[in-house]
Parts: sequence; structure tokens; C-alpha cells
Amino acid sequence: MTRRLISSGSRFEEEIGYSRAVVDGDLVWVSGTTGYDYARMTIAEDVVAQADQAFRNIAAALAEAGASLDDVVRVLFIVPRREDWEPCWPVVKRHLGKARPTSTLIHAGLQTDAMRIEIEVTARLPK
Repeated sequence: MTRRLISSGSRFEEEIGYSRAVVDGDLVWVSGTTGYDYARMTIAEDVVAQADQAFRNIAAALAEAGASLDDVVRVLFIVPRREDWEPCWPVVKRHLGKARPTSTLIHAGLQTDAMRIEIEVTARLPK
């Protein structure tokens, strides 16, 4: 299998020079994904809404690769504000509860103050 690049259509990918996801062999790496609605280039103020949108963005990239959130084996969360993490737990469980991937949380600043969560995943293509 050859390396395949997947774009979400976000202007950030073109301007910065990266892909939303890369498929290589049976693995899919999805870039850190925020809660932007790329069709409208808007972002909700609420961290829970942002987390849900980020998972929808990730799911779309995985679907294009031939995988789903159920195929995720690793997830990295970046949350600037500690108090924002716990409200996101139900969203995480809804999207990743079946896969139960390994997980890491980092508290760090993001590209803009409007971004309140960023999620990166690695998935294995189903056989």
C-alpha cells in the first residue's frame, strides 16, 4: 500500500503545509484536530461542543481512510485549561468508548485562545 494524504479542506492545511491524515500501510495518523467547523470556518465557544466537532472532523478523515473511531488505538488530548477536561469526558466516552484506545492528556496552549481542545489519534485499518 502506498502512502495516502487526506485533507479536510481546511485552509490551515494548505497554508501551513500538512495533511489532516496520512495513511501508510495499515495505520492512519490523524493530525491534531480542533473544534472548527471547516465548512463554515467557525468554532463554538463551548469546549464540549468543540470536542464533539473535533471528533466529527476526525471521524470524517478516518472514514475517507477506510476506518472509524472504533479503530482508534491511540489518542492525545491537548487542553489549555485544566477545568475544561472533565466536562469533555462524556463526549470522549461516546466517541471512543468502544475502541478504548491508549490515551494521553497534555495541558498546553493552542494556536488561538478560541481553541479549547485539540485531539490527535492513530488508528489501524480494519482487516
